[in-house]
Amino acid sequence: MESEALALLCDPDTRYSFELDGQTLRNTATGRVYPIRDGIPLFISSLTGANLRLQSRYDRMARFYDLGERLNRWMGKSPDFRAELAAALELAPGARVLEVAVGTGANIPYLPQTIDLYGIDISWPMLIRCRRKLRKSGRSVRLFHGEAARLPFCSSAFDCVFAACVLGALPEPARAVTEMVWVTRPGGRIVIADRFSPAGNNGQDAAPVFPMDLVPEGMENVQARTIGEGQLYCLSFSKPLD
Repeated sequence: MESEALALLCDPDTRYSFELDGQTLRNTATGRVYPIRDGIPLFISSLTGANLRLQSRYDRMARFYDLGERLNRWMGKSPDFRAELAAALELAPGARVLEVAVGTGANIPYLPQTIDLYGIDISWPMLIRCRRKLRKSGRSVRLFHGEAARLPFCSSAFDCVFAACVLGALPEPARAVTEMVWVTRPGGRIVIADRFSPAGNNGQDAAPVFPMDLVPEGMENVQARTIGEGQLYCLSFSKPLD
């Protein structure tokens, strides 16, 4: 593991830094060890309840995810929103960026080659498929196995953090957003995109109801828009400088 990536990591439970010890990351204060498997640090040992069900769901989906997405677009059931999402990130060259729930890497081809990209996901099979695609394309992305509500990164580690089509599936979406804000530098950008809740949008002609409760109090430059032919919301905001 490169020293640059190591410097950005911390124990998701204690926030203490790590030291590299062979094929493990060791908490410098408690001695707790997290393994590195095939070059990917593992920050999940065991899950229960809703988190375990979520992981199992995406583990099962991994093999067919990309094919299913192509079929849904071909059949007109799912719009291709990823170019719009990438534009909403407003990424400058050299920006350090984290995608929460990177999945199979479907968003990566739409992102600039000039950024320093990190990705984390709860599903190991998803990450393996993502890595295979990256190797074929020659794209360099640092991958991590972990939870959206327990991000293993230091405060202010990233210029931009984003998540697409995952918040609605999480058992603790507000906690995940809090973690996203934590790892974003002051003045940095957070972007969340997902499908509208059916309960919050009654009727095709009704004005969209954006889930503004996902935006933590005190955030700046808050914007809400639709992407993907109006089927998805996109919330963006900045972490305050103070």
